[in-house]
Amino acid sequence: MEFGYFSMPSHPPERGLKEGHDWDLQTIRWLDALGFSEVWIGEHHTAPWEPHPAPDLLLAQAMLETSRIRLGPGGFLLPYHHPAELANRVAMLDHLSKGRLNFGIAASGLPSDWAMFNVDGMSGTNREMTREALDIILKLWTSEVPFHFEGKYWKVDKPDTMFGFLKPHLKPLQAPHPPIGVAGLSKNSDTLKMAGEHGFLPMSLNLNPGYVKSHWESVEAGARKGGRTADRRDWRLVREIFVADTDEEAWRLSVGGMMGRMMGEYFLPLLSNFGFKEYLKHSPEVPDSDVTVEYCARRNWLIGSPATVAEKIERIYEDVGGFGQLLVFGFDYLENPGAWQNSLRLIQEEVAPRVKHLVPQSPPGALAAAQ
Repeated sequence: MEFGYFSMPSHPPERGLKEGHDWDLQTIRWLDALGFSEVWIGEHHTAPWEPHPAPDLLLAQAMLETSRIRLGPGGFLLPYHHPAELANRVAMLDHLSKGRLNFGIAASGLPSDWAMFNVDGMSGTNREMTREALDIILKLWTSEVPFHFEGKYWKVDKPDTMFGFLKPHLKPLQAPHPPIGVAGLSKNSDTLKMAGEHGFLPMSLNLNPGYVKSHWESVEAGARKGGRTADRRDWRLVREIFVADTDEEAWRLSVGGMMGRMMGEYFLPLLSNFGFKEYLKHSPEVPDSDVTVEYCARRNWLIGSPATVAEKIERIYEDVGGFGQLLVFGFDYLENPGAWQNSLRLIQEEVAPRVKHLVPQSPPGALAAAQ
């Protein structure tokens, strides 16, 4: 099992944009030095608690200040980008990363973002646009001949050479393209079915472990449709993790720190407004009013001493049937940076050795996600 990092990025509303950006960059430097495998940076436009609208700005800077860790948007919100422009920008990013780029994509789930860009997310237009944009991007990267694409939302051409020297020439460094990651939230997730169908990297967002188990069924359903064999080693789970020397200290620093504040002031109210609190419950009979920060900390979060967290990871691993990477959900601990850095250190130095035996078996005939 490997450990990576998933950042929305999350910052309290009073945090300056530059301050938040600098915190994220510092965290990525720590992750690289500690040996984390990868980091994913989100994109949002109308959420003060998720204030970064352009993950590539942070990623380009991080590429200069890291040497090993894989970096990627988690993900670009495809309905809000012209696919030809984004294809060219991502290709350039891959070269700047020297082949360390992952390409995360998403359909966008915030109604306020839909409103800003005039996208009808309630009818599923955002998901249709995501599929169409991705088809165009992949065709631009892989087609060797000119083409005209006329879809429902975009018209794109790959023109023939003009004047003998003007032509489309931007392609990613990684062939045929960087590994593509998609995140899923709901049961029977369409995006996770798409991941399975095309061999992309599936990521399950931070929900109750029992609920997440259904996500792999979506991946496998998509894989069957695409004539593929899904490989659990590609599956990423995003979890809230905080490790300290003792269980009591970890509870104090998580529930009583920025993790607790963000969940209480933003994430739980957000899920409540969407009717998604059920995704956090260990049983459907639990009333919404009982789904509090403390409830999530007891039921869903991986917090405690290294031994306690390793035990919780092993329990989740067995419950869901195995996965390849655990992505630490990122928080802003700018007021107590040492606590967050120490938690990341303990994950790699004390927790990872205790769970290194948790490695899913690759099924016969499984296709690598990057193929």
